[in-house]
Amino acid sequence: MFKSLPGFAKTAALSVVFSALPGLCFAQAAAPAAPAAGRTAGGGLSQDRMDELAHKHPKYLGALAPENLAKKRPKAPFDVTGTWFVDLRRSFNDFRFGPNYPAFKEPGQTALREAEEARKKGVAYRDVSGQCYPIGMPMIMTRVWPISMIQKPTIIYMLFAFTNSMRFIYLDGREHADSDYAVPTYNGESIGHWEKDTLVVSTKYIEPNEHYIDSGIPISDEFEIVERITMLDKGMTMHIDYSLTDPKMWPGEWKSSKNFLRQDYSDIPEVECLPNLNQNLPSTGAGQKALDDRAKK
Repeated sequence: MFKSLPGFAKTAALSVVFSALPGLCFAQAAAPAAPAAGRTAGGGLSQDRMDELAHKHPKYLGALAPENLAKKRPKAPFDVTGTWFVDLRRSFNDFRFGPNYPAFKEPGQTALREAEEARKKGVAYRDVSGQCYPIGMPMIMTRVWPISMIQKPTIIYMLFAFTNSMRFIYLDGREHADSDYAVPTYNGESIGHWEKDTLVVSTKYIEPNEHYIDSGIPISDEFEIVERITMLDKGMTMHIDYSLTDPKMWPGEWKSSKNFLRQDYSDIPEVECLPNLNQNLPSTGAGQKALDDRAKK
């Protein structure tokens, strides 16, 4: 029913369906002796409605359910719990995922050309973060602020200092959601499993709206990521090999590798993205325009 809808449209459509549930039966709701659909006789919410609002999984336990956490599993080869920061000691540009780049189709080729033209003019290109759009995967992993991670047997939580974005990697054996009902998000749905001493993470259902890699390279609704995560230096360095695929935007795999350094003397602060304050940043389009306007006076 919703498979052909883009991410935001699918979100809106599902929200309409769920929000309409309590009043679907108008004739019944009008009868004074019967409670509205989704309501108990006392006016409270029915169990079905409670389950809907709580986003109850129909087939599996939540990642933090005690029963799920207590299940017997092989011991994880490593634990990523801690705070990490991408290794930029070789070059600040190592936060990018290219070059090397794949053979981009027209949208990617246009982005590279327009980004270079903008750089020469000293203006921002597709500065969506300045408008408080989420950075999204994979760039949120290397955006220049640290990441705090908490690993449980069933899930890894990632809290990014950049706008306090969240990412969840499920480790409890669940599969990706059915594509007909999955709602795309900027960090996607990540499912991990262990292959010997490597954590392999598949991420899909990634929202493409105003979502770019490097200097404004666009993605489509078919964008997916596979990460292979290993530990180096006795757990002080986390190495991630990335494979990015998007058949609408480039052929084959776009590969990149990153190292992240453990930061035991760092924490994640509260961070909010405020468009009116971003207007003062020269790295955003609005901020650069304000500087240019002041220079003309």
